[in-house]
Amino acid sequence: MRPEDIQITNDLGAKLNSFQFIIPMPGISSNASFVCLVRQMVDSVRRIRYVSVVNNKPQNQIVCDPTSNAFDPIKAASFYRQNGDINEAAWLVFLFTHFGKNGKTKWQLVKNVYGALGQQALWTWINIRGNVNGFRIWLSQNEEAVKNHANFSNHRKYESISALSNRGTGSAIESYVNWISASGDHTQLFSNTFAICNNSTRGTFAKLYREMDCVNRFGRTARFDYLTMLGKLGLAQVEPNSTYMNGATGPFKGAVLLFGGHQSQATFDNWLDALEVHLGLYFGMQVLEDALCNWQKSPNNYVYFGG
Repeated sequence: MRPEDIQITNDLGAKLNSFQFIIPMPGISSNASFVCLVRQMVDSVRRIRYVSVVNNKPQNQIVCDPTSNAFDPIKAASFYRQNGDINEAAWLVFLFTHFGKNGKTKWQLVKNVYGALGQQALWTWINIRGNVNGFRIWLSQNEEAVKNHANFSNHRKYESISALSNRGTGSAIESYVNWISASGDHTQLFSNTFAICNNSTRGTFAKLYREMDCVNRFGRTARFDYLTMLGKLGLAQVEPNSTYMNGATGPFKGAVLLFGGHQSQATFDNWLDALEVHLGLYFGMQVLEDALCNWQKSPNNYVYFGG
């Protein structure tokens, strides 16, 4: 274990122990369950830290090329941010949130769509915004080729590549383009919302989260992932104000297991708010959301989850 991980492990363990005197957490009464939860939290902290490391490191433009093996949409988003193109960066965040990273085929779906299968110019933000109908026509003509050896991530496994269905990728992308374009562009939307929310990063997150109800196929998890990534990459001044338990499955099961019983969602929210303040972690709500989801899958036997 790395020295910094030992430090965060010890710190989290001490804070979880002291929090139990404030609000009981019977789910970690055994040493095995306690250790497992701490380790899942450390993994969550490391995943968040990874984005910060990427974002602070100069990126080579090759990471933006979907025909290259070096393509990485997270690094590409960082590259565009570093070069002042917030629109392209945020567009890539949307794409990799929608498709996800598959365990076997990795970023291939993002590459196929963003790269237009090498048939034409990339579907950049400028190109998609000016011709979303043309994109849907292109996708309808190339659905099978786009899906070839490319899959959605596990979290997005029920999504469809369909260009024309109201439940498919074409509809999701068009609704996203319409949402952003209604404010002008990403920069205007994010900055205006931040001002409306009195420069509150958490208030801005909450408002954008509500507004994303207009984006097709973007439910609780997708919105949460999209907005938290915007914040971690420095594309928008946002930080999650809640774990957003409403509609959650894994995180909610984790909260029930941790605190015991079947309390109301409002009660769990209040307790998690208090725990997040007590832990004092960067993007603490995401740490809790991610760690509880993974911990409840195997609460007494640590298993590493990469996503």
